[in-house]
This record gives sequence, C-alpha cells and structure tokens, in this order.
Amino acid sequence: MKLILTLGNPGDRYRDTRHNAGWWLADHLATRWSLGAFRQAGPEVSVDGRVEGHEVRIIKPMTYMNRSGRVLSRYLAVPGFCFEDDLLVALDDAALPPGRFRLKGRGSAGGHNGLQSVEEVLDSREYSRLRIGVGAPTHPDLDLADWVLAVPSSRDEEAILEQFSRMALAVELWMTEGMEPAMNTFNSA
Repeated sequence: MKLILTLGNPGDRYRDTRHNAGWWLADHLATRWSLGAFRQAGPEVSVDGRVEGHEVRIIKPMTYMNRSGRVLSRYLAVPGFCFEDDLLVALDDAALPPGRFRLKGRGSAGGHNGLQSVEEVLDSREYSRLRIGVGAPTHPDLDLADWVLAVPSSRDEEAILEQFSRMALAVELWMTEGMEPAMNTFNSA
C-alpha cells in the first residue's frame, strides 16, 4: 500500500490557512483519482483506492499538526508496509515561494512540527516528502507560526493551486518508479 500522509489542522478556523496546503492537495488527489469522499476512522479521515496499479490511502490526521505522526503507528505493523518506500508526507513549506514545490527522499524536520511528529513515530528521517511552497512572512515582525496559520493572499493561493496538477504527476511517478526518478523529473523544473 502507498500511504500519502497530508499535514494540516482540523476545523473551519484552519481550513483555508497556509498550514493546510497538504490537505488542499489531498482533496485534489482524491478528486483527480475519483476516490470518493474522505471518511472518519479514529484519529484520521482517509480515502482509499487503486492508482497507477497500487493500493493507495490518502490520510488527513485529525490530531492537529504537532501530533500528526501518531496516525502512522498502526501502519507500521501492516505486513509489507515499508515507510522508506511506501510513505509520502505532503506539507506546507514557508522556505519555498508559492507556486513551487520540492520532493525530498529524506532530511530533517527543519522546524516543522508536523514533520517532527512523523520523525518521532518513525524514529527515522528516511521517508519521502512533498514540500508545498507557501512563502515566507512578508514583514520581519511577522511570526512564522502566525504566518502559516493565516489565509494566503488570493494571488499566493492561486499560485499554489496552479501547481497541483504537476504535484499529482510527481506523486504518480513516486508511486510507480520511486522517489529518485520523481525528484529528478520535478525538482529541476
């Protein structure tokens, strides 16, 4: 099974914020792949289906960002599931401008609380990520936490959403050929 863990925060207050860009992508993928509606199952909402010859599950943790990794515990016991190959984490990244995304096969949390939670559960940094650019604070006095928990400008939101078709192609390549070919194809653009 390919598991796509998308990071965000539950509730109307956070729905349209930069920090929920991973959930925006989850909705796009579920629609693109005709997977149907997300369903609540314990601490997550998820949708399943078959894509590019693989069983796939897209997950939105309902645990808030800083505890997102907790939903992975049960998947670690699934026979045949190898998080190094079968897990992709999609998240917002303030270090990338809106309209850019970057694939990584491993790395540090870089101060992102959602990734820190994933690392704690996996006890590893060896998992794939799709970082969705949401831009950095536009004024030096703006706190990063306040920035990512705010709604982006319509221009920034449009720049992010315009890349979702390319991000979906990148995810599909990751599923079929792995992270290296996906990075080589999509990180150079």
